[in-house]
Amino acid sequence: MPTPHEILKKYWGYDEFRPMQLDIIRAALAGFDTLALLPTGGGKSLCFQVPALCTVGVCIVVSPLIALMRDQVYNLRKRQIAAAAIYSGMTAYEIDRILDACVRGELQFLYLSPERLCTELAQVRISQMQVSFFAVDEAHCISQWGYDFRPSYLKISEIRLLKPNAPVIALTATATAPVVADIQVRLAFKADKKRVFQKSFGRDNLAYVVLHEENKRAKMLDILQKVNGSGVVYVQNRRETKEIAIFLQQNKISADYYHAGRSPEQRAEVQTKWIENKTRIIVATNAFGMGIDKPDVRVVVHLMLPESLEAYFQEAGRGGRDGEKAFGVLLYNATDRLRLERQYKLAFPELAEVRNVYKALGSFYQLAIGSALGISFDFDIVDFSKRYEFEPIKALNALKILMQEGYIEVSEQVFHSATVQIIAHQETLYDYMLRNPKLERLLKALLRMYQGIGMQDTNIKETHLINHLKIDSFELSQQFKKLSSEKIIRYIARKDSPQLTFTRERLHESDVVFDRARYEFLRTRFVERMTAALNYAEVARCRSQQLLAYFNEPESPACGKCDVCTGRTQSKNLSHQQIEDLHAFLEEKLNHYRGLTLHQLLQHIPPNQQQQATKVIAFLLDNGVLEERIDKKIVYNG
Repeated sequence: MPTPHEILKKYWGYDEFRPMQLDIIRAALAGFDTLALLPTGGGKSLCFQVPALCTVGVCIVVSPLIALMRDQVYNLRKRQIAAAAIYSGMTAYEIDRILDACVRGELQFLYLSPERLCTELAQVRISQMQVSFFAVDEAHCISQWGYDFRPSYLKISEIRLLKPNAPVIALTATATAPVVADIQVRLAFKADKKRVFQKSFGRDNLAYVVLHEENKRAKMLDILQKVNGSGVVYVQNRRETKEIAIFLQQNKISADYYHAGRSPEQRAEVQTKWIENKTRIIVATNAFGMGIDKPDVRVVVHLMLPESLEAYFQEAGRGGRDGEKAFGVLLYNATDRLRLERQYKLAFPELAEVRNVYKALGSFYQLAIGSALGISFDFDIVDFSKRYEFEPIKALNALKILMQEGYIEVSEQVFHSATVQIIAHQETLYDYMLRNPKLERLLKALLRMYQGIGMQDTNIKETHLINHLKIDSFELSQQFKKLSSEKIIRYIARKDSPQLTFTRERLHESDVVFDRARYEFLRTRFVERMTAALNYAEVARCRSQQLLAYFNEPESPACGKCDVCTGRTQSKNLSHQQIEDLHAFLEEKLNHYRGLTLHQLLQHIPPNQQQQATKVIAFLLDNGVLEERIDKKIVYNG
């Protein structure tokens, strides 16, 4: 079999691996269950793609993001590597065809969403495949301690029983210490044959900056006028993406906007122009960025504070992947705290409301009790909320709880082109065209424009056919449906919407039960992550140190580049008496409870004193009087 370096050179054209990649690859090839923690842009995908190409069999890759799966499959195919993806919204025929190809050994990579991996169909076929590795991307999703917990990930370890000799390669860019430990347990890492590789999340070339600004737009404009090169501006919602892009254009800055509500063609065009530096700034919601490897991003500006440091770290980390100087700038003011606190109140609706949303889903799709297991539906949250008079935000959060309890999965917007195969025999087709002159034009256009359409399913561009035939999209759709119903073609319509999948059969709402302990645990974790994000923005301590401490690197030096280190943000002088009073209070509480998290500590302090108390705690941590343990509990060192 080829060596890792031979594979790297043949398919990617590189002579050397990045730091730690080769160690991870060698561990996987030696049969170790391997966890790789690499920062955003650290080259995680090569860590499973290279060893898979060094061995025989198909590598099964589990990923929660359809866009990321499609992007990786596209890039592998460009390199003449056989790969395919299965996700919500695909037809039974498409799924069956791909699984058969894997059983026959025709594919080297099979990308699956976790809910598809755990279906009976997938499990039966996987048992018949020669599997080289299981790769689990975004592995933090398996842990309830993580910021993006997905219950469907919990079933991945069951699949290992089908292929016990296939090692697992788990990868993530954002994992705290509890998440690292939890991933290994949840994926059933072999106790005597496992490895964990963690590269420092420090980015020497990336300066993290927090600026407290009332007029965020004016400051953003000032930053983008002073920092040359490509950039991303993250905003809160879809409406703002367009508003900010227009604002930048009016101020002579090349900009466009990106969100999941734009058409696939629009999103692809916006993204391509930005990657090719034809557009300088892209204004986006957090739907943008995953899987996009643009190395020369010089600045990432956040006009709002994300609800977790994991999310902020990933998004800001898209700057400076080429190793050159870049900036991650957060523009912050008091409205960010108010917004996050409101988000928390909306994030955990009453369980009776969640049951009402579940009941409405059954009515929305006209589902009988006991039906719909594993079936995916197009889903429009706005249409659904309007029809049943739900507040969209509350409905969305109710759906998240139903996901966390394992009743449904809601994927991001999925797009795949319409596909057509002419299945009628040549004589039948000729006779049909003679008898149907109106449809003859479409059939001739298909035969002329798409070579091989009579031999395999072929992606078609409906806009080309509409322009060529001078008909509208509705008429084209009707013609396709008629040809399909009369067995002349096999037609799979274009899809462009989020997908909702029932991961359990549809139940009566009274039979929907909730794990209250988990519900409270997730609520507590939300508060802890939100508090950490707020502290990052509000506490005047080296920004890089704060981020790295959160990701289990408490001994990192001050960066010398952030707003705190350069003196732009001055910490307010604390009086000796303030420090002494809080010191005594903290000593009493921490010794009594044998350690408390920051959030728990602040619960013992009046709300009007919490901001000042946070600064004192940060001061005591910086000076070694207090210590933050790996479980995030603060203890007294006196």
